[in-house]
Amino acid sequence: MSSTIEQLKARFSQAFVAAFGAELADTDPILVPASNPKFGDYQSNAPLSLTKKLGQPPRAIAEQIVQQLNVSDFCAPPIIAGPGFINLTLKPEYLAAQLRSMQAGERLGIEPVKQPQKVVVDFSSPNIAKEMHVGHLRSTIIGDSVARTLEFRGHDVLRLNHVGDWGTQFGMLITYLREACPEALTTSNALELGDLVAFYKRAKQRFDEDEAFKEASRQEVVRLQAGAEDSVRAWQLLCEQSRQEFQTIYDRLDIHLTERGESFYNPLLAAVVEDLNKLGLLVEDQGAKCVFLEGFTNKDGQPLPLIVQKSDGGYNYATTDLAALRYRIQQDEADRIIYVTDAGQSNHFAQFFQVAKRAGWIPETVEVVHVPFGLVQGEDGKRLKTRSGDTIRLKDLLDEAIVRFRDYLEADLKEKGREESEDFKAHVAEVVGISAIKYADLSQNRNSNYIFSYDKMLAPIGNTAPYMLYAYARIQSISRRGEIDFAHLGETAKISLKNEKELVLGKHLLQLNNTIEAVEQDLLPNRLCLYLYELGQKFNQFYEECEVLKAEEPSRTSRLALCDLTARTLKLGLSLLGISVLERM
Repeated sequence: MSSTIEQLKARFSQAFVAAFGAELADTDPILVPASNPKFGDYQSNAPLSLTKKLGQPPRAIAEQIVQQLNVSDFCAPPIIAGPGFINLTLKPEYLAAQLRSMQAGERLGIEPVKQPQKVVVDFSSPNIAKEMHVGHLRSTIIGDSVARTLEFRGHDVLRLNHVGDWGTQFGMLITYLREACPEALTTSNALELGDLVAFYKRAKQRFDEDEAFKEASRQEVVRLQAGAEDSVRAWQLLCEQSRQEFQTIYDRLDIHLTERGESFYNPLLAAVVEDLNKLGLLVEDQGAKCVFLEGFTNKDGQPLPLIVQKSDGGYNYATTDLAALRYRIQQDEADRIIYVTDAGQSNHFAQFFQVAKRAGWIPETVEVVHVPFGLVQGEDGKRLKTRSGDTIRLKDLLDEAIVRFRDYLEADLKEKGREESEDFKAHVAEVVGISAIKYADLSQNRNSNYIFSYDKMLAPIGNTAPYMLYAYARIQSISRRGEIDFAHLGETAKISLKNEKELVLGKHLLQLNNTIEAVEQDLLPNRLCLYLYELGQKFNQFYEECEVLKAEEPSRTSRLALCDLTARTLKLGLSLLGISVLERM
């Protein structure tokens, strides 16, 4: 519908010139979707905004605009309402023509952007030697959905996994590896550490309780940074073991990433410090090299420092992030860099963004943006954990959703007297279970915390993945019962919108373009979820009131085309959320 908005804006511009002169040619008509269907489809608030400039009452301004506004080819006569709003209703035949254009292409009428950008999306980012847990859920699926949307819009997207594969913790892990599995450092056989979480906990316990172990760990960090062959090998083994574990989760979630961990930027860290020093931004404070920040203060009201080199000569996260930012701008040539992390890191991003801007490392043509998200909470409103207080493994979270939906599916099939194969039930449970977790997360405004509830996310009604998947499968069942091949409706499927429910459904279908454009800009996937949920509702209302297979022609073919277009829109929209559809459920 963006072309409709553009047409309306052009017609309003012509009306402004005809009514008030060329100086108002660029006036914003302030077109917004009407809040109530009885007011039409769009509403212009321009008369109210022009009151002071023209020195006339808004209703008088509206009357002059309407006299000059020529939209009769696609709108009913404009209506002035209230103090001076101009209400516009699109003609059903115009809407039907738009739907036929949408129907004709695989992209449902959504053209790729005219000026594609190189976009880096930094998301997921688990730590080596730690298993992925519920805390990685939001970054992983929000980042994936953002990347999918930008890719669909035609941008060149680099999906980066900035894994925590470097740092002082590796001294502890390698030292423990020498004790627990010394042969791993001397043989070429693949390492099998078993439960990585348990391995990490045992190493941490040794580090906390044994001073000799702690000192050995510190020395191991020095050896690793110096490139000692056996230390580097141990580090590589730990990284590879973790990668295998991560990939299992990514495969189940259908997530695709390019790994570029913290270690990648190690050779670039010294240059970050050197260049900041040359720019006069560095201040030495208690032996550490810092940049004092503007707008950030400590408890005493003093400027807060961002440490880029510690007193012992080591570097920290800020140094690595500055190096990564420079690399992404200079080497990757990114136009837009998006970081998807929890809201607790907002200050960190604001701080190192500030340093990079003050250093002149972020050109005016490059946008850097932090995409924050809230916590996943349990039913008690606290951070989601196991009963024993441990962080829930992401693998266990997915498995539980699949088992629960499998139980529901078994009971539902039994009640309906349906016999299905074990493969069918396993596949449906897997798809719906994982989709339910993804959709429940993405349907929330990412800035907010949300309560994790299996019962709510697996419910077949409401704003849930099962509801959306059932809506799609229901349409496919129409084609099977009617022996209709939607793919071959083709040019014979002329859409007409005569029934009110047809009109409501058609109008909503045409809002897909605007919705995806909004997600592209504000990076809020819940906007797409809400659109799809409302589409499912409007389709069900249409299907309940309008006969499809038993309708007379030409209504039958028109309604079949609406069904097909709804299914294709659901499939596309869900794919941008990382969710696959099911032909049968």
